[in-house]
Amino acid sequence: MAAAVFLVVVVVGIVSAVVAMSHRSPVVNVLSLVVTLFCVAASYALLGAEFLAAAQILIYAGAILVLFLFVVMLLNAPEEQRPKEPRPFQRAVGLLLALLAGVGGVAVLIGIEVVAPAARVSGDARAIGRLLVGPYIFAFEFISVVLLAALVGALVLVKRKH
Repeated sequence: MAAAVFLVVVVVGIVSAVVAMSHRSPVVNVLSLVVTLFCVAASYALLGAEFLAAAQILIYAGAILVLFLFVVMLLNAPEEQRPKEPRPFQRAVGLLLALLAGVGGVAVLIGIEVVAPAARVSGDARAIGRLLVGPYIFAFEFISVVLLAALVGALVLVKRKH
């Protein structure tokens, strides 16, 4: 029963992610992204990581996407026009990514282990905190610097347009 629910959540999440990427309306894109992030939170909850599920809902679906929706509605952006003809390299990259996704899907279905399974870690805040400030402190700080650089880059791009 739990596997069937998990499968439904994953399929709904993937479909809403495709809608978020392909629809022309920015409001529909943001609302589809909300559904996608709720599906990610539901999959976390079904896998036993309740803290991650709550953090996903509070941080991403709750705060960031409400801000996105507010900005999209405030700007009243028109619907995007699709380009007439895709660029030649886009088809090649899309075909390569589809091939990689297909190979990964087949590998999952037939049970090939591409990487070793991760150690089972409790989903509570204390265990996650110990891991983040313990053996993964350098990776955690590196991601913090990357996010800071992305924020500064976004600010520079916005300042150039005005």
